Amino acid sequence: MSDELKVTRKYGASAFLPMIIFLLLYVGTGVCLTIMGIAKPFSYMPRYVAVLAAIMIAIFCYGRDLPISEKIDVYSKGAGASGVMLLGIIVLMAGAFASAADLIGGKSSMVNLGLAMLPRSFIIPGVFIVTAFISTCIGTSMGTQVAMIPVAISIARGAGLDIGMAGAATIAGAYFGDNLSIISDTTICATKGVGADMKDKFRMNFTIALPAAILTVLLYWYLGDAATAGAIQVGDYSIIKTLPYITVLVTAIAGMDVVLVLFLGILMTGVIGVLLGDTGFFAWCQALGAGMEDMFFLAVFAMLVSGLIELIRFYGGIEWLVDSLSARIKSRKTCEYFISLISLAIAGTTLNNTVAIIITAPIAKVLGTRYTIAPKRLASLMDIFSCAILMLVPHDSGFLLVQKFGDVHYLDVLHYAFYPILLMLFTCVTIQMGFLRTPEEKAAVLQQEKKVTMPQKAALLQKVQKKWAELTL
Repeated sequence: MSDELKVTRKYGASAFLPMIIFLLLYVGTGVCLTIMGIAKPFSYMPRYVAVLAAIMIAIFCYGRDLPISEKIDVYSKGAGASGVMLLGIIVLMAGAFASAADLIGGKSSMVNLGLAMLPRSFIIPGVFIVTAFISTCIGTSMGTQVAMIPVAISIARGAGLDIGMAGAATIAGAYFGDNLSIISDTTICATKGVGADMKDKFRMNFTIALPAAILTVLLYWYLGDAATAGAIQVGDYSIIKTLPYITVLVTAIAGMDVVLVLFLGILMTGVIGVLLGDTGFFAWCQALGAGMEDMFFLAVFAMLVSGLIELIRFYGGIEWLVDSLSARIKSRKTCEYFISLISLAIAGTTLNNTVAIIITAPIAKVLGTRYTIAPKRLASLMDIFSCAILMLVPHDSGFLLVQKFGDVHYLDVLHYAFYPILLMLFTCVTIQMGFLRTPEEKAAVLQQEKKVTMPQKAALLQKVQKKWAELTL
């Protein structure tokens, strides 16, 4: 057994009770309040309070023969792991970059540039493409939805197009970029959680998402053809102000370290903002600080959950889960489906794909090692399914914004939610057919097939020999 799975106490399945309590407190309270019709239901039980309660239960109710200090040391080891600390730095830098780019007008320029590129006879598919491009550059589905949904609905209303279709296209485009962007918190958490390279995850994820996106564009084009639509009102934009976003996107795809990528983008926002007179040095610094503060919750929450996961591992929970799954998981395909399902289920219940990835990543990493699944594949699966489900649930921010600005019902939007269905379909095909495997994965599959088929061949040969002996008597 590897050092990663060695434990001092073996509580088995009961080691996961603190995590279950966290989900019941946070998700259960939110769902109950939602049913009661209370506004902002998930704000009544903050995630920090729920996870802190789970941590206290894990410390005080398990291993009572152990000193509290030892269990706190175990928790601190998980919370302060190098990967978690690196994740914290990256998300803080991503928040700083987003805030500074918005300060100099980069975000509005990206939106208006995208609209300016929109062909007049290609409205709905154009909305999807532009929204996808913007969200990939700025790395946030929520920010993209807030900026683009009112615009997309206004365009659709003015052109006499289906508002539900325009809303669905905007939601899909926003999550397309959130799923792929290297400055998205989901991508950062997924790659750092399983030890994948950012560029490798992007390339695999993009290869899966591209055919789904192309089919989505064709469907929207066929259903929303508006060759006679009127002109689209486009605001002012500056190509120079979009350079930080473009630079971050290009350098990340080229394989530059994400910390250096974000530092370069942050530096560019300051230089461009000061030279163009859009901001001063201290105003820029304040914007950086405000952006980092906006991301504090994610850095802190990642540490809290990582510490809790380490306690669960210490009590034998991860070992029990892996052993239990190993008895049921007959192949790496089943393992990949299982990891995808966990990420989807947690994202759908918590309405937070980042939380889902943070919780799923430690389990996915252990299972991936056991079944020789490449880190980039694990990261892509978690990210895809955690994003896809949020494009379908009625209480996610995207649907709520479309209903608010478009005065439409949930089913009016869901009717045109092609992209998440196609994305999950193409991902399942990738899993089932074994596409995009690395040489190491292919070698492991061949080795596994040999182990399975050789005994089967021997048994079949024995049956044939026995049958032949009976016939020749």
